[in-house]
Amino acid sequence: MLIPHPLLGLRDSEEFSYLGDATLLERPDGMAADAPQRFYEYQHLRDNPAGVHRELWFHEQGDRSWLVVTRNTVTHEILGAELARDVKLAMAKGGAA
Repeated sequence: MLIPHPLLGLRDSEEFSYLGDATLLERPDGMAADAPQRFYEYQHLRDNPAGVHRELWFHEQGDRSWLVVTRNTVTHEILGAELARDVKLAMAKGGAA
């Protein structure tokens, strides 16, 4: 499986470590009144969809960047990849991520 790294071009998936669902970028506010419940849900209640899904991958054997990879979990087709930093910045600005 080849991942289109936004800075380095196509890279073999063996260079990466998979972390999980890209919604992990949406970390709850630890100071909120309902923080314990929100962290429980953040940590333990995740979807496991069949089809197009956004995932976090770490380029462990390369430039050590974090990517948000859009992948079809049924066919394993990689549809795109973005730097996680850019996705998080777009989320902070209220943009679609």
